[in-house]
Amino acid sequence: MKTRMIMACLCLLAVSGCNLGSSSGSGGGASSASASLDSSSSASSSSEPGGTADVPPNILFIVMDDLGVDQLAAFGYGGTIPPQTDSIDAIASAGVRFRNTWSMPTCSPTRSTFYEGRYPFRSGVRNAVLSADLANSQVSPYTLTTPKLLREEANYVNALIGKMHLTGSDLNPDNHPLGDEAMRELGWDYFAGYLDGAPYPIDTTAGGVAPAGTYHCGFVPTTLIDPDQGADTGVCYLPEGSESTHLVMDDPEDYPTPGRTCLELGGILDPGATEYSDTRRAALNFNTQNGHYTGEWKINLADGTNQTVHASDARARGYRAILETDAAIATITRIREQHPDRPWMVSLGYSALHTPLQPPPAALLPHPDAALSLVGCGTPVASALTELGILPQESLDLAEFTQQRAVAQHMLEAMDHEIGRLLVTAGIAERLEDGSLQYNPDSNTVVIIVSDNGTYMPTVKLPFDPLRAKGSLYQTGVWVPLIVAGPPAVVSNPDRDVEHMVNTTDLYSLFREIAGIDEGRLPESWRGQLDAQPVLPYLTEPGRDAIRTTNFTEQGVNFSVDTPPPCVIPAANTCVQIFTQKGVCEDQSGVWYGAGSDIAGVPEGGFGSCCAVNAWFEDNGGEAVQVFPSHQAALRDDQYKLVRITRPYCDNGVEAGSTATEEFYEINQSRDTAELKLDREELNLLADKTPDDLTPEQRDSFTALSSALTDLLNSGIDCPGDGNGDLVVDEQDQAEWAYWADPEQGGGLSSWYDFNRDGLTDAADGEIILANMGNDCRP
Repeated sequence: MKTRMIMACLCLLAVSGCNLGSSSGSGGGASSASASLDSSSSASSSSEPGGTADVPPNILFIVMDDLGVDQLAAFGYGGTIPPQTDSIDAIASAGVRFRNTWSMPTCSPTRSTFYEGRYPFRSGVRNAVLSADLANSQVSPYTLTTPKLLREEANYVNALIGKMHLTGSDLNPDNHPLGDEAMRELGWDYFAGYLDGAPYPIDTTAGGVAPAGTYHCGFVPTTLIDPDQGADTGVCYLPEGSESTHLVMDDPEDYPTPGRTCLELGGILDPGATEYSDTRRAALNFNTQNGHYTGEWKINLADGTNQTVHASDARARGYRAILETDAAIATITRIREQHPDRPWMVSLGYSALHTPLQPPPAALLPHPDAALSLVGCGTPVASALTELGILPQESLDLAEFTQQRAVAQHMLEAMDHEIGRLLVTAGIAERLEDGSLQYNPDSNTVVIIVSDNGTYMPTVKLPFDPLRAKGSLYQTGVWVPLIVAGPPAVVSNPDRDVEHMVNTTDLYSLFREIAGIDEGRLPESWRGQLDAQPVLPYLTEPGRDAIRTTNFTEQGVNFSVDTPPPCVIPAANTCVQIFTQKGVCEDQSGVWYGAGSDIAGVPEGGFGSCCAVNAWFEDNGGEAVQVFPSHQAALRDDQYKLVRITRPYCDNGVEAGSTATEEFYEINQSRDTAELKLDREELNLLADKTPDDLTPEQRDSFTALSSALTDLLNSGIDCPGDGNGDLVVDEQDQAEWAYWADPEQGGGLSSWYDFNRDGLTDAADGEIILANMGNDCRP
């Protein structure tokens, strides 16, 4: 799609003029030099801070993946042995810790709230965007996103690095109308990252040197770890674009873990080999992605051109957190060089801690026991013992669970190391003589650190509830860390907690507030759709009264033509229909019941629904599992939380409707884990009583929350025929529809003008515009 068309539509909303050229045009942007993803220059040289007194602060926005407050000692938790997160702790000490922040339960809905300030029922992004999801459930290019707002109103240069998962990807081009232009169309001047929602599954062939299933961490372990399949020597074949073709790793002193070292270098180890062979190299598989050690990078350059760096390229191989940090450093450096008088906002989305769990480079870890994670990823240490009858299956499960937790903790510590490297190299912090990190307020840079949702089930820290983690609306699933540090003009009296409720939608307001953009500069029709509340008063006014009286979170089902096959998550006793591929299901510790299932007795074509899976379970003497809700919403006040769940019910293996239930909990955010009140299943105040049986205080809160939740959900506006979100059906909609319906321009497939959601933008959608022409849906 042409950026000119999108920007023209936005100009109709803008209060002050806008540039009708490309969103990454001559107005400036990050240099294309960082497109190499090569850390040789950017990682070794310091980048001096920019900005002057009359320039708004720069913004460094860091998004961690699948990391709830349960993980961090800075928020009072972290389990028995908290991760060592010196960099995050330093920023927390230099800023404000928001200890009562809610996200949405999964990544895409939360990440969309950052940049458009609206709840999922307004944005359409109801769950993590997967390849089957239509454009209607992806961030719209007609949205007044943060980068568009900051560029037009405050002259910011905007860059996005790493993962943000706001759209589809080329896994299904039919549902990805923006293609490689996606992040540019959403407003960023420069993008270097992934459109995929997560790292690919681990390559258990380790590059084709063994059968699938051999190497569960994606590399050849030592013989100490795996006497049968491990290796202590070998030839490391390096990818195309490396300085050399290979390394011979035959000295244990130089290469004590050759398989892991080779992986970190982007290579593939030929275990036990002693010399290089062109024939052997040709047999290796550099094209298959391997968890956190590869990625397909999409790059939108500031000159309007695009690049794709495939997984076989040396620039796309290596530990993701390192590559993501290198790209962020290079981008900040180039922006400062090319636009020294302009403020910038760089958003950095780290891939960690998203599955698959995979050991990070030991050099990034803060302690000498890095070898502990070498047995992670479900390696054969425990399973081999089980096969010999030494351990029962329960012990295997516990062993794998323990390994997953160890690897996840190391991944967090490695990410923290890279956050520190980024801050120091960019001049936003400095390393003191004792090795500690100290924020540099003279950098004129506000650092914001947040996560997209709670921790994934296997790696939740006690006393939080692993069965109510990421993907659920319970506290463990939506309670996330939020840290903001900045110069004195932004953050007064640092090193303090704010206990008032904050929502991730509120970051949309915070970005605007930091940039000095008054709310009145927003188009009136857009302000009426925003859910974002102010955050800056909490930073500048210690002791500020609460702004929010309630907090909200939600998860639904994205729009798709065909519902994905069923996947059962045994540890959660739940069947979901959100994963389109067997590998993705299994990567989430699930069992696939779609076509190609490995389960004996499952039809060749698989089952079409979770209801069919449950009927099969019961027919074979088993018990039905829970069916994942079709919609969930929660609202809380200072003391109580209401959860409303709509779940399909089954009749003879067929979905026969849905039922809604309400749960009610007393919660708090106490740092004292003995006093901490979470929404555990056994603490549901309505488990064995009706609202009339509650205490007067509880009943009043329940009644107020239930009414407010209904009113909030009913406030969404359905405006048939309006595809650009201005809530008016007019000639502009006809023009935009014509673009998307044209096979030579928009493609004629999924788009924001596919009103009947059949995956096609065609005459039927045009008729909907004509039938509603002239309608004004603005409240």
